[in-house]
Amino acid sequence: MTKHTIISLAVACGILFGALPEVAHAQEVQITGPLAGQSSVRHMRVYREGRVQLAPFANFTLQDEFSRTIGFGATLSYHLTDWFGIGAWGFFAPIHIDTALTDQVVQTGQTTDRNALSLPQRGLFNQQIGNIDWAAALQLTFIPLRGKLSLFQKIFLDADLYISLGFGFVGVSERADVTSESGFCATAPSPTAPANDDCVATQTARASRVAPAPTFAVGLSIYANEYMALNLEWRAMPFAWNTSGTDEGGRNELGVADNSGAFPDHAISSADRAFHLNHMFIIGWSFYLPSHARISE
Repeated sequence: MTKHTIISLAVACGILFGALPEVAHAQEVQITGPLAGQSSVRHMRVYREGRVQLAPFANFTLQDEFSRTIGFGATLSYHLTDWFGIGAWGFFAPIHIDTALTDQVVQTGQTTDRNALSLPQRGLFNQQIGNIDWAAALQLTFIPLRGKLSLFQKIFLDADLYISLGFGFVGVSERADVTSESGFCATAPSPTAPANDDCVATQTARASRVAPAPTFAVGLSIYANEYMALNLEWRAMPFAWNTSGTDEGGRNELGVADNSGAFPDHAISSADRAFHLNHMFIIGWSFYLPSHARISE
């Protein structure tokens, strides 16, 4: 090996090892001076810890098939910490508004062969649909995030994001059950012919029941001052019910009503209930007691 070859290899190795990255060594950052040992946030308003929250609200349901529910209620909570609270939530619904789909059924009915029990008279369809009358639940509330909202870089408002999880009950008004033994509504003579009087009588008969349902919500609280806040919330209460009041399910070979049975079974029963998310939007205004928020160190 010549002298020039040895020199060339040495230069090449130097370039190669010089291009490799250096091994990184972690180093603990030591804070010294007046910031040593201090908390990340100081002199912060503690809006929730140790305070009672009363929040009256108005709500309306979303994505309704046949009837929109408008209700009024309140949330009552006590917050053990600034990020966790327990409480009760509920509303009653005195207002129900038919959707465009319901109006269309009332106006045009059906144009194909039908089970007369589902729609004896098209003009009475809006009286057979289901409605939510009230709801109530116990819940846990978690506040994972808080910060400030800026309006035009001039007005700054405290805000927090909360999540609620709970379990409750819903008061539902539905079309009353009609057993298959009645038989008089099994068929219609033609798509446009009126059903008999006994069949029509089943269309307006109502029954109320209480449906158990979990509930979960996500909301934003925007604080106007230290004891009042605006609440914007989305909430869902999933359960099964017959929103249309029509024959949607059947009975199995054992005669038990369920959605796996023969359809139609010419009866209105629990087999006709379908699962719905039943979600709603809520606008509320919170009041906190005591009226003065604690200031952190």
